[in-house]
Amino acid sequence: MSQLFYQKECSSTNDEISQVLLYPYSDFVGLYTFNQTKGRGQYGNSWISRPEQNLAYTLAVKTQNIMHGDFLFNYYTAIAIREFIAKVTGKAVKIKWPNDIILTNKKVVGILIEKKKFNGENYFIIGAGINILQEKFNEISNAGSIFTQTGERFDLKKFTEDLHHFLVEKFKNLPVGNDILEEFNLNLFRKDEISVFEIDGKRQNGIIRKADEKGEIHIEFEEEIRSFYHKEIKLLY
Repeated sequence: MSQLFYQKECSSTNDEISQVLLYPYSDFVGLYTFNQTKGRGQYGNSWISRPEQNLAYTLAVKTQNIMHGDFLFNYYTAIAIREFIAKVTGKAVKIKWPNDIILTNKKVVGILIEKKKFNGENYFIIGAGINILQEKFNEISNAGSIFTQTGERFDLKKFTEDLHHFLVEKFKNLPVGNDILEEFNLNLFRKDEISVFEIDGKRQNGIIRKADEKGEIHIEFEEEIRSFYHKEIKLLY
């Protein structure tokens, strides 16, 4: 059973999901708005969204239904959202490690996953900010929207309802860990291509080889392969 709720405006759907977690028999509870005023990204970053142009969506999933560790669940969430965006646009969509969604070389989705306890139940709180109709992004050169990358204008409400139902079905049937890891690496942005990275303020060429089950990314440099956690290295694109 799942529930989906709408707020005309809210600060952060990840923060305000607690207000609608009142249904003990619902394993999946969603909250969305088209006007999020204080969106949060990973590691304390902010997520800015234009009102009535983009989607802020949060899905609360009971942890008792998830048999995988945090990193694999993070990967699977990115896989599922990537699949939905690819399905509705018909375009090539990739995952920029660890979980940004890239549509034709622009970031269109940011994901923030947290663990919280409400009413005695533990939840994965999956927040997704999806740029859908926005046309201009000022200085954020890596950002785009589904509209800027495809020319298509989606109905925001229908897009959200379709996304919610799609994700609920995906989380009801999680594959085994090896399959998640394989699928994630199959769709990894810039994998096996020469790319430019920033490490400790310095730029260096390297090649992404794989992401592993511990949440690390393995990059081949001229003399060695090194692994990194998020924020230890930045891909420039």
